Amino acid sequence: MFRNPIPLAQAHDLPFWRRPISLLFLMAMAMPVAFATWSALLNNFVIEVAQFDGSDIGWLHTVREIPGFFAIGVIALIMVIREQVLGVVALILLGVATAMTAWFPSLGGILTITMLSSIGFHYYETVNQSLQLQWLPKDRAPQTLGWLLATGSAATLVAYVLIVLSWDALGLTYNIVYMLSGGFTAVVAIFCLLAYPQFEAPNPQVKKFVLRRRYWLYYALQFMAGARRQIFTVFAGFMMVERFGFDVHEVTSLYLINLVLNMGLAPVFGKIVARFGERRALIFEYSGLVAVFLAYGGIYWFGWGVMLASFLYVVDHMFFALALALKTYFQKIADPGDIAPTAAVAFTINHIAAVFLPALLGYLWLVSPGAVFFLAAGMAATSLALSLMIPRHPEPGNETLFSRFLPAPAE
Repeated sequence: MFRNPIPLAQAHDLPFWRRPISLLFLMAMAMPVAFATWSALLNNFVIEVAQFDGSDIGWLHTVREIPGFFAIGVIALIMVIREQVLGVVALILLGVATAMTAWFPSLGGILTITMLSSIGFHYYETVNQSLQLQWLPKDRAPQTLGWLLATGSAATLVAYVLIVLSWDALGLTYNIVYMLSGGFTAVVAIFCLLAYPQFEAPNPQVKKFVLRRRYWLYYALQFMAGARRQIFTVFAGFMMVERFGFDVHEVTSLYLINLVLNMGLAPVFGKIVARFGERRALIFEYSGLVAVFLAYGGIYWFGWGVMLASFLYVVDHMFFALALALKTYFQKIADPGDIAPTAAVAFTINHIAAVFLPALLGYLWLVSPGAVFFLAAGMAATSLALSLMIPRHPEPGNETLFSRFLPAPAE
């Protein structure tokens, strides 16, 4: 099947379950089962089993983000391996490494297995984003991306419901849950590798490093998104366990609420982006995040309670669904052949801050947890200022509000 790729235009002749869109949905279902389950159990696992403190969790997430910083390596890999194959192989690695997580209950062991699973996750995400933007038509991309997000939420919902209902009732262990969730992802990924033909997009991708000045606003938004995301990913869930003593089933219950809301709202957000445009969608997202992070800081500085913290955790997670607007903004301004290399470059830019920020803020967390969240509010405000520079109708030659006055060069 690797020798005779099928042009994308001819894929409609295949049975529906073997078409590119079906492959995207299947992978969208498989990936979150491993990654989200790992995330849901992580804080309890490292605190109860490995006795992590704020500094340790910061170092863990710094290690986890290193492969994201080197996602630019995808450009070299797609010179010798097809993007579609690379994405599925990375998904297999994510599943296998997740399944083995509880086998190494020490700081060194957890950091090592986290590095392996992170390589799988970040390389899969880099390629997956590229395939989505190549395979989805621009007029339907926001809505379809919303449905892909909803599919991932639905698959993870099933896993979380099983955890909540059976963790205490069946006396589950971290090893059992990690083995089941990671194994499921690996099996589905192997099926994707064997059951689907290779699809050929109409626009050959540039297989070299691409960094264009006219994409500068997209790069800046990616950098700030990565820095801001780290604070939520690393410290919001850690706060629920460390400050409020949440158990596994309580943390997972918050994830369940997030998933149910995302299942309903992600397709709606896709329609909103299609209707109102990326500029308005991102302005709304970043304005909301400023308020959320300021309130997070207030929990520590003013002693606000667990109910507000839980509410903010859910609202914060909802805003991430609007990140699809950043993808479709780039899809509209990019040369078709730039999608794959720029996806890799963007992932690296997104993870520049992620390499040092978690470890650095882990030390700040030991002194003032509230200050960590106020810093995040400043990052969200910076993203808001950048989003104001997106034009209402972005396209090549109209990448920013300044393009009509200061046309950007092609390179």
